[in-house]
Amino acid sequence: MAVETLSFGCRLNTVEAETMRAHAGATAQGDLVIVNTCAVTAAAGREARKAIRRLARTRPRAEIVVTGCGAEVETSDYSAMPEVARLVGNGAKLLPETWSRAAPEQGPGRIMAVREAPPSRIAGMEGHTRAFVPVQNGCDHRCTFCVIPFGRGNSRSVPLPAVVEQVARIVEGGGREAVLTGVDLTSYGADLPDAPTLGRLVRAILRGVPGLARLRLSSIDSVEADPELTEALAGEPRLMPHLHLSLQAGDDLVLKRMKRRHSRADAVRFCAEARRLRPGLVLGADLIAGFPTETEAQFARTLDLVAECGLTHLHVFPYSPRPGTPAARMPPVAPEAVRERAARLREAGDRARIAHLDGEIGQVRRILAERGGTGRTEAFTPVRLSAEPGTILDVRITGHDGRSLRAA
Repeated sequence: MAVETLSFGCRLNTVEAETMRAHAGATAQGDLVIVNTCAVTAAAGREARKAIRRLARTRPRAEIVVTGCGAEVETSDYSAMPEVARLVGNGAKLLPETWSRAAPEQGPGRIMAVREAPPSRIAGMEGHTRAFVPVQNGCDHRCTFCVIPFGRGNSRSVPLPAVVEQVARIVEGGGREAVLTGVDLTSYGADLPDAPTLGRLVRAILRGVPGLARLRLSSIDSVEADPELTEALAGEPRLMPHLHLSLQAGDDLVLKRMKRRHSRADAVRFCAEARRLRPGLVLGADLIAGFPTETEAQFARTLDLVAECGLTHLHVFPYSPRPGTPAARMPPVAPEAVRERAARLREAGDRARIAHLDGEIGQVRRILAERGGTGRTEAFTPVRLSAEPGTILDVRITGHDGRSLRAA
């Protein structure tokens, strides 16, 4: 029968949705919609609940099952919804038996007891030339603004051989690019017997899967980047020259109150060194606007970080208090100031992106063509072009529309 998934939030949710679809599809009886929720901001929860209500109106016969971080940390909000048939905890959602009609209830509340990260068995997402590969889940850090460790549990890693095997499976299925993803990607391997690092994993994939055209990393914590990872960035052409960094702020006191593990100087130093090792590297970052106690002068240092680190792609989050986190008890910034600061950060990001796009005009770039007349450069910049999905080709950049490049 029909199984539909609806995912919110991170890339990990996106690939997990494919696993759940496959498991549920084997035993589904009637229409089933699995809603994989996010809890990183209050807005993410509101968006998911609005979508659930809309689903119930448009698919009145469908069984709606809610899982994900929202189900773990905002359990009462979802369990009170008459549209929701049941909740499935993050610790159980990837188990085949969870989706059997005969299975016992696998609700939220058990995630902190989970100690293993099951490898993905999905060969890729249908119609996509890029495949996300979950290699790590959970987080052992306790940033004061973040509720995700309580939704995802403690850090746990997929064994290195299983990751290499999964990437090989993707290539055999026609995938050209693999993206390593996780909740705290640079903590990869610390819980495994021989403690392999993320850099060692990258090297093992590139050595063990010679048919992989491109390997990419999702968001990393720069302060945890191991030497083997930076060496791979410098010397492995199939490791793409694009990094997205979890920076969050540019003021040292704010970073301390966030309980981050790096200083402003650490961030600037890493960006400069990464560019030295890999000329042409493009950097993006997550940044929070309006963290509690943040003054205008402290925000200005975050704003200045965009230029100082040479950031091109920004994910800007207006601070949102999350239940049970220390930051939610700190003196808040006025909501109008939070919104205004977020808007200024986005404007700075827009200017940086336009400057990057301007600098690409006239360059020859290697593109991986995707569906819908789009593609990506090695530095992850979107390009409008007409080519068969999965094709890798060199094109000359002729212009842009403010968001995407145009190719000859």
